[in-house]
Amino acid sequence: MRLGIIGLPQSGKTTIFNALTRGHQPTGLSAGKVAMHTAVVDVPDPRVDRLAAMFNPKKVIYAKVTYVDIAGIEGTRSQSGLPGPLLNQLTQMDGFIQVVRCFEDEALPHPLGSVDPQRDVEVMESEFILNDLIAVERKLERLNEERRKGARDKGSLEREMALFERLHQALSAEIPLRDLDLSAEEEHVLAGFGFLTRKPMLIVLNLAEGQAAPEVNYPHRRSRVVELQGKLEMDLAQLPPAEAAEFMQAYGLSEPGLNKVIRLSYELLGLQSFFTVGPDEVRAWTVRRGATAPEAAGEIHTDMQKGFIRAEVISYEDLIALGGMSEARAKGKLRLEGKEYVVQDGDILTIRFSS
Repeated sequence: MRLGIIGLPQSGKTTIFNALTRGHQPTGLSAGKVAMHTAVVDVPDPRVDRLAAMFNPKKVIYAKVTYVDIAGIEGTRSQSGLPGPLLNQLTQMDGFIQVVRCFEDEALPHPLGSVDPQRDVEVMESEFILNDLIAVERKLERLNEERRKGARDKGSLEREMALFERLHQALSAEIPLRDLDLSAEEEHVLAGFGFLTRKPMLIVLNLAEGQAAPEVNYPHRRSRVVELQGKLEMDLAQLPPAEAAEFMQAYGLSEPGLNKVIRLSYELLGLQSFFTVGPDEVRAWTVRRGATAPEAAGEIHTDMQKGFIRAEVISYEDLIALGGMSEARAKGKLRLEGKEYVVQDGDILTIRFSS
């Protein structure tokens, strides 16, 4: 899971990046410079901690998420679109965390002249829509050329042209592509394009300490708006655990912002966790919601998916309630599932496969 942290200059992108990754990257990069900071962090999951206490394994491995702090979006909407190197980075992301400035700071003038969160969200949306529109228009030109040359099956070509004309119509009306209803076949056709407005968007309102969140309207699919006190969260992330606990108590925080953002990111990307357990290792794996048991096996190793026979399954809740694998087996709570089984969040799997 790769999440790009984006936003206008002086919005606090790197502050949020440091808060999420416990990093120490310098803030205040000069506007217009394309630059990336990348960090891989563990996904906090109390279920992993509980399973580790039960099995006392040699290794404990959490699911991972990669955050990429992406600088260089200025919000000026050039008619040629975003610069190539920046666009290449953006298309590789699975989703975006858009940092929107809500705080006032005379020492850091807003690049658009005033603090206006709703406007900033719309500016970023406009940038992404323009870039997708340029890509769709280029594709339609290529399809028209194919039609003139008669280079491929007519039925397939007409279906693809109808799809891209529909995308063009939506983008021309300022509708992000994630709002469209697409068939499985259409989703497959678009999978390799990396359209920016198809990717999930988590909007983070970056507040000053104690600031009330402004009203921001973003009524689109696979999108959420969440508030964080960015500087406060960064300070918290850089403290030792004992001091961090005291800090949260003093400021009335129930959990670090990292946990909230990760949870919402999973939700927007349609992801869930399953576990493998034993004396050697307790590990969390990430898989899409709706994945079958063989697909989950493939996350562990491709050979497991190819040679999949059965999965031994128990839910996390059942295992914890019964107190261990021996008790679960004695109570008949371990069940065998085949290739059609759809993995549920929190399932504990043991894969049986032929090598």
